[in-house]
Amino acid sequence: MSKPNPKMDEYLKRAAKAAELRPRSVLLSNAKGIMAWKAEFEKLRKIALSFDLDEEIKWGQPCYTSSGKNIVIISGGKEFCTLAFFKGVLLKDPKKILVAQTENVQAGRYIKFKSMAEIDKLVPVIKDYIKEAIEIEKSGKKVPHKETNDYPVPEELTTAFTKNLALKDAFEKLTPGRQRGYLYYFAQAKQSKTREERIEKYTDKIMDGLGFDER
Repeated sequence: MSKPNPKMDEYLKRAAKAAELRPRSVLLSNAKGIMAWKAEFEKLRKIALSFDLDEEIKWGQPCYTSSGKNIVIISGGKEFCTLAFFKGVLLKDPKKILVAQTENVQAGRYIKFKSMAEIDKLVPVIKDYIKEAIEIEKSGKKVPHKETNDYPVPEELTTAFTKNLALKDAFEKLTPGRQRGYLYYFAQAKQSKTREERIEKYTDKIMDGLGFDER
């Protein structure tokens, strides 16, 4: 069993104050989410601490690690709170309760809860999943990631390349990771017009050799 991190109590105090304010940052937004599900968070925290995991605060959220490797993280939203597994795709998931945030998320999977009752009902299952996640991390098993060629190229991007060969050349010079980031982001848009707008918006960044989330 792990010991609670004293910094977490301090964080929760700040989160309680921040939750009363309109979100102006990721920290405030995450704090509001945690406070909205405070009882559920405390329950999930207790379950996580029943294992030999280190309690940390990452991305403004309670994260539990093993030998420096991320295992699970707790977060809260408007409609539910979650316990997310960083390598959830590798879990056996016999109860079929793991969810991917989007179809393109390769590694992470989470369990969502809308009440304390749902958590109480799944305590043994949650513990089994966390135990398996720890064993997977200790084994060194890796998530098989998609290669760049596995990502479909939106028709709108192909058209943009035809109209602007310099853009095509700049895109091909990007690192594979940056290419995948753009392909994933562009393809997420359901409407063609939105995909075109995204491509136009990020053309300059591509020309500068930057990823879509870089400045």
